[in-house]
Amino acid sequence: MYAPGQIDLLIVDDDAEFRATVSRRFGRRGFRLKEAADGAEALGFATEREFQVAIVDVMMPGMSGIEVLTRLKQAQPECEVILLTGQGTIETAVEAMKRGAYDFLTKPFPLAELEILIQKAFERHQLQKENKHLAAALERAEPKSEIIGESPAMRELFRLIERAGPTDKAILIQGASGTGKELVARALHLSSQRSQKPFIAINCAALPESLLESELFGHEKGAFTGAVATKLGLFEVADGGTLFIDEIGEMPGSLQAKLLRVLEDGSLRRVGSPKELRVNVRLLAATNRNLQQEVQAGRFREDLFYRINVMSLELPRLRERAGDVRLLINKFIGPDWKVDDDAFAALEIFEWPGNVRQLINTIERAKILADDKVIQLADLPAEIARKPQGQRTTVATGEECLADLERKHVVGVLERTRGNKARAARLLGISRRSLYRLMEKYHLQLMTDEHPLDNADSTSG
Repeated sequence: MYAPGQIDLLIVDDDAEFRATVSRRFGRRGFRLKEAADGAEALGFATEREFQVAIVDVMMPGMSGIEVLTRLKQAQPECEVILLTGQGTIETAVEAMKRGAYDFLTKPFPLAELEILIQKAFERHQLQKENKHLAAALERAEPKSEIIGESPAMRELFRLIERAGPTDKAILIQGASGTGKELVARALHLSSQRSQKPFIAINCAALPESLLESELFGHEKGAFTGAVATKLGLFEVADGGTLFIDEIGEMPGSLQAKLLRVLEDGSLRRVGSPKELRVNVRLLAATNRNLQQEVQAGRFREDLFYRINVMSLELPRLRERAGDVRLLINKFIGPDWKVDDDAFAALEIFEWPGNVRQLINTIERAKILADDKVIQLADLPAEIARKPQGQRTTVATGEECLADLERKHVVGVLERTRGNKARAARLLGISRRSLYRLMEKYHLQLMTDEHPLDNADSTSG
């Protein structure tokens, strides 16, 4: 949709009075304007800043409007150029349109007519840019997976995603490795008004600083050894959509400053380019580090931390998601496969330090080793297959196993909330009175809301 405040407009005309008139009208309407009295000045501006639309007079001393058009399109191929002509230069203007001009107006003309033409030129610019970026986004597209879970911790996460998704604010997603931070980022994107625009993801830990800068901000041809062509940065590819930066705590300090500038005013420069570009991107970031500690240690900018942490979502570990292990196994194992009771019991009891990612890898490994499409205890890694100390193998399928899982889940939620029983009850999906009954049932020490659970894991159930 047409929005004047989004348009960077270049006016090129040797008539100072005309430039002033156009600037007054469109400046009041929120256009971002640059005035040039001749072609040389206009091309100078084009090396510093991107323009969506340019208005160029054909008849100017020195460099003609046709030459300005040709050189401007070389510098900024996506810029739409509107030519202004006198009665005797219409044939020249028609010829110029064959060279890439969007349209022309014959002087004199009402400014309202010029504004309509600018609007149409801008819409064409946006459409071409969107098609280009969408093609780049499709090249990077990854298969989407749904978030699976019915535990109270996951129901609370789904509620927060539903609330936070449509806000268009920056969100920090925190959680241990393997808990599904990118899946949550995709869910936030799909629940936003940007859902039909690109979702682009990048992992800061996977790239060295020089490549990370080029990936995020793009580079110009010849900017460094190996830069054989101009490359769009992921901020440009994600324009109008969402950019998910995983492991943002690994981002070097020099890039943190560039990222902060994009978040502040939407402006950036490709590596090796003096031109300023503007983007409109929603940022989602994720980390398994404690960024507040990183700020205190001087490794992460405090101003950037507050920019990306308008709201935070904390993902539960798999061991805090009672009942979800079986759901996940049934999802990832496939319709023709089965898991016997002992193997299921071992999989449900295991603590899963690597969380969902480790569970998926374990299932894939077991399918390679299993016979007749049935996963048995012997097909599981040794650390998962061995029975817990002092526990019978058969207990995993009975009431004692369920009680043990329930107790561990309650303990985990209380530790996560640092003993805040109101919040713990909310995460568990039960009343506070029910929580007290569970704590009494499992002999868990009653705590103040200010102190974490003491010795809960050493208390017998």
